[in-house]
Amino acid sequence: MDFQGFSLKKQQQQTFRDGPQSFTRTEDFLKNDLSKYKKTAKSVRKNQIRINNERRILAAAVKIFAGYGYQGATMRKIAEEAGLPKANLHYYFQTKEQLYRQVLDGIFKDWLAAANTFDECEEPVEALRGYIETKMDLSRKRPLESRIWAEEILRGAPLIQDQLEQTLAAWLDTRVKRITDWINKGTIQAMNPRILMYMIWAVTQHFADFESQIRALNQQQNLSDEQFAEAKKQVVQTILKGIGALD
Repeated sequence: MDFQGFSLKKQQQQTFRDGPQSFTRTEDFLKNDLSKYKKTAKSVRKNQIRINNERRILAAAVKIFAGYGYQGATMRKIAEEAGLPKANLHYYFQTKEQLYRQVLDGIFKDWLAAANTFDECEEPVEALRGYIETKMDLSRKRPLESRIWAEEILRGAPLIQDQLEQTLAAWLDTRVKRITDWINKGTIQAMNPRILMYMIWAVTQHFADFESQIRALNQQQNLSDEQFAEAKKQVVQTILKGIGALD
C-alpha cells in the first residue's frame, strides 16, 4: 500500500535520534493512518452501493408507475423489477408516495433544464429551436417519464400542486418575460406567450404520450431515427414560422 504524504525522511531522522521509542511512534502513526484509510474506503464503498441501489430503484419505479399507474403500482412490484428485497426498497424509500414524488421531481427538473436555451441565447430562433429540440429528445429518450407526468396531471396533480403553483409558475413567468421582450423588439409577432409555451409542451410531449397511436399509424413501427429527425425539423420550422421568427 502506498502511504503518500508521509514524511518518511523526517520520520527516519527522528528514528535515529530517538531510538526504539521512535519506532513505536512511527508504527502507531502508520496504524492510525491505515485505520483512517480503511474507514474512508468503507464509507466510499457504502456510498457507492447506496447510489447504485437508488438508481436501480428509481429506474424500476419509472417502469412500474408508467405501466400500472400510481394506484396500480406497488412497492413489491418495484422491488421485483429492481431485483432487490422489498426491505431494501423501504430502507431507501419508506413509502410509495415518497418514491413517486422522487420520480416526479427528477422529471420536473429535467424539463425545466430543457429551457436553459432561453437564458443562453438572445435571439428567439436559437432559443426556441434549442428548447423544442431538447423537449422532443426527452420525449424520444424518456417516454415513460413523460407518461407518468401526463397521468399525474390527468388525475388532478394531487402530489405536485405545490410545484405547479410555485416553482413552475415562477419559471414560466421568466420565459413569458423573454418572449414578451422579443415581441416588443419586433423579432416575433404579437401573441400570448403562455399559449405559445402550452403549444410547445403539447406537441413535443405528443411523441411520448401518444407513442402507441403514432406506432399504429406507422405500420406498427416506432418512428425511425430518420423519421424522428424529420419530425423534429418540421415541428421547429412550423412553430418558428408561425410566430414570424422565420420567413
